[in-house]
Amino acid sequence: MRAVGTTPPLPLRDRAGAAARVAAGLSPMLSRLAAERATGVLVRERGTLHLAEGRVVHAESPAAPGLDVLLTAHGTLDAAAWRDAVDRAGAGQDAGRLLVDGGRLPAGALELCHLGALFDAAYFALEPSSTPGRFRYGEPRPPALFRPVPVADVERETVRRRELLRRVWPDPATDSAPLLRPGTDPVPPLPPRRQAVLDLVDGVRTAADIARELGRPGFHTLVDVRHLAAAGLLAPRPQPSPTPPALPTPPTPPHPAHSPRGSRPRHGARPRSGAGPGSGMGPGQSPSPFPPPEVTDPDIALLKRLRDALEAL
Repeated sequence: MRAVGTTPPLPLRDRAGAAARVAAGLSPMLSRLAAERATGVLVRERGTLHLAEGRVVHAESPAAPGLDVLLTAHGTLDAAAWRDAVDRAGAGQDAGRLLVDGGRLPAGALELCHLGALFDAAYFALEPSSTPGRFRYGEPRPPALFRPVPVADVERETVRRRELLRRVWPDPATDSAPLLRPGTDPVPPLPPRRQAVLDLVDGVRTAADIARELGRPGFHTLVDVRHLAAAGLLAPRPQPSPTPPALPTPPTPPHPAHSPRGSRPRHGARPRSGAGPGSGMGPGQSPSPFPPPEVTDPDIALLKRLRDALEAL
């Protein structure tokens, strides 16, 4: 049986550093939009934030399951009832009101689920980005029964979640990479939530895939994933390094003895002389634009034999 090491002691919480990061703002653009009470959609690399008069009314991210998944995954609401409400509401803004008015869902449960989905998607949308965000001014209105959330509250909760994950396991590689189990040794008893996550680790699924399949918030799944990584029960799948393309081999120049016909001078022909001392070219004469022909060793031997034959006459 493989011995599983205990989780290292958690470092002290950096309250001063977290407060400074909140004060500085996670997104300068979002802080500016909140100050000017803008209305529209902020599009970032990993998600979008919908603003109404400078407050967040909705958030979406590919890494976070939506409200429909969270409501229907565990029997809180029938999937067919949700689809019917969305179809009748058109864009889905008032699907929640239809469900509450029809007695299919308590208003408090719907609002709590919506707030959970909002903070969950906002956490991923506010991750550090390599591309600048874009804001589209528009007229979105808050979905019925949902209260807008101040930007400061969204940023404060996002920083708190980042600090929590860092204390559990500081390596963020498990957050987005396909996950695998390092070995086949028996696993010690785990809490049911983490065991359910570990059962879906197959070397292909990511933490976001597991969250959608289990119908859980993305951030909560990351907490379980990092606990399992700290215990040595899962790891990110190594990514193959890109292989640089092979450079073409330059062609080998032909040997002078195998030069094609026409590259050697005719036997007995007087070679062209270029400009320079001893070339016989008079002043003011320009050199020939053609390079002198190549003379090989067999040609020199042949010329010597011709010269000896002429002297013997």
